[in-house]
Amino acid sequence: MNVLKCKKGEGYIDTVIIVLVAMVVIALALKVFPVFIAKNQLNTYVDELARTAELEGYIGSVTQNKAHELTGNLGINPTIQWSKSGPIQLNESFTLTGELKVDIGFFEFGSFPITLRSKATGRSEVYYK
Repeated sequence: MNVLKCKKGEGYIDTVIIVLVAMVVIALALKVFPVFIAKNQLNTYVDELARTAELEGYIGSVTQNKAHELTGNLGINPTIQWSKSGPIQLNESFTLTGELKVDIGFFEFGSFPITLRSKATGRSEVYYK
């Protein structure tokens, strides 16, 4: 009966459980943290592309070239949708929406694809006669 009442090894079991839980939390964080980085890159991509359209006053070849440049620099290739195309008159607004699919895989438990969305609005700074 004294063997069942003795609690000398209880600290070792608690330590093993705490280390195990900490490792699972760290592994989960390492899988989820890249999603936040991808969202930040998508926001930067959409904002830069919208700013280019504002400065040029045109949605077309110039913005496509900027999109290719951003794809090379940031390493992402989102799906882009414009509310307008062609020349944009001074103070005329437009909307740009970008979507990026990111896969959160939890090791052997499967993959969970999510879609990140970012939206930017802008106004043209170019006057067309």
